[in-house]
Amino acid sequence: MTDAFSTNSELVLKRVLDVTEKNVHSGNIQEIYQIKETCHFINSHQFQKVALQFPDELLVDSVQVAAEIEKETKAKLFILGDTSYGSCCVDEVAAEHVEADCILHYGRACLSPSGRLPLMYVFERRPVDLDMCAISFRELIPDTQSLVILLYDVNYAHIIDNLLVLLNPEYPNIACSTLHVDGELCYSHKQTETQHSDSGGQTVHQFGRQFLLKSGMSIEDYSVFFIGHEGATLTNFMMTWNRCSFYSFDPATMTGRAESISINKALMKRYYGIERAKDASVVGILVGTLGVANYLAIIEQLKETIHKAGKKSYMFAMGKLNVAKLANFPEIDIYVLIACPENSLLDSSEFYKPVVTPFEMEVACNKNREWSGEYITDFRELLPGGSKYVAMKTPDHLEDGDETDVSLITGALRVTRFSSSDPVDCSHESSLVLRNQTFTVANPNTAATYLSGRSWQGLEQKLGETPVVKAVQGRRGIAIAYEEEPMTARD
Repeated sequence: MTDAFSTNSELVLKRVLDVTEKNVHSGNIQEIYQIKETCHFINSHQFQKVALQFPDELLVDSVQVAAEIEKETKAKLFILGDTSYGSCCVDEVAAEHVEADCILHYGRACLSPSGRLPLMYVFERRPVDLDMCAISFRELIPDTQSLVILLYDVNYAHIIDNLLVLLNPEYPNIACSTLHVDGELCYSHKQTETQHSDSGGQTVHQFGRQFLLKSGMSIEDYSVFFIGHEGATLTNFMMTWNRCSFYSFDPATMTGRAESISINKALMKRYYGIERAKDASVVGILVGTLGVANYLAIIEQLKETIHKAGKKSYMFAMGKLNVAKLANFPEIDIYVLIACPENSLLDSSEFYKPVVTPFEMEVACNKNREWSGEYITDFRELLPGGSKYVAMKTPDHLEDGDETDVSLITGALRVTRFSSSDPVDCSHESSLVLRNQTFTVANPNTAATYLSGRSWQGLEQKLGETPVVKAVQGRRGIAIAYEEEPMTARD
């Protein structure tokens, strides 16, 4: 648990950034960042303004990359220095601030679909020792007839064809994934293209990856071999396909291992969040993306679902999340984060209130959706038309009424008040009150009760009520240590 809402302000002034030459790629910039392909993309579409989105760890290369592109194009380039949300998502909001015609997204990507601006992914090509990777594959999966799905971080897509040349003669049942976004091929693999055309099995398309399963087989029949480091991408795969055995090879350390994370323990931790959501009366909907397709649709669906479960919801758009931001709203019982699949699995152990995913909130509020161990990180699957959509209906014997059960968190009797009214109809909302007037609130747990008891309740103009005074000299320095304050006052 964090002890304070913020860090010492003086530390910011003394912080030293570790930006050195060792962070610059020692390889060929032209090859690593696909300068030739990038310039062809810009020139062929005659883009005039181009936004270059780099993650923080690659910003040190951004100026050199931009200079190389300017040599071969007439476009005006803008480097996006800080993303609005996760760097794996396309930041269309920042690009629209400079009226960009397209976006070049560099580095790691979640491959979530977006639709406002033309987009090109430039996957930073990281090196891999193919012989060591193949050796680790053979050691971890000794049975050559095993059914194996080959997945990888996008930064290693360029080595997959050569790896398959080493493995396919021994392992004929490898289902290698290709990178797809909205039906468009991001990176081509000759072996998998041939495999897809020759077989009539089931095609799986999820998380920007596409692979082919053998006829009559399901994904649970396969093991998964992942190339990349431990992180959000691997965690997302393991939570979604939690009945598969996972193996991984980290090219940075050149080590392979059988993933030993306890999926059951991780799922139970997520189920704890579902129980907290069932106990909650006031829900905060956190907008964690403005670029992933259909984010507005899932917000509206959540608002309706939360309302029909007898809870109140408030929407927050605050960019990147931290403990201090969410601690400003003690009236919220729990938050639900709208983000891409990789960013939605937020570890909220340090936060003062839990943060759950749209799927977890649906399990808590939608009686027709049962917890079965299946886990859904992509909120688009929960929407009408999605593969995992479940319509919410109040029970037949409860038109507008109550249902009681026992909370697994507190052990107390929990009453769920179902409502079939439109969530935008506020005629019966008891939390709507007039400022500075006496009011009565039927539900003591609503945000209105907290607002009435807070010392600061927001900014008001109060025109004509504030006396006009002469301006005076203010204090100098930073708020934590003004120059004229005595040392004892600061202590």
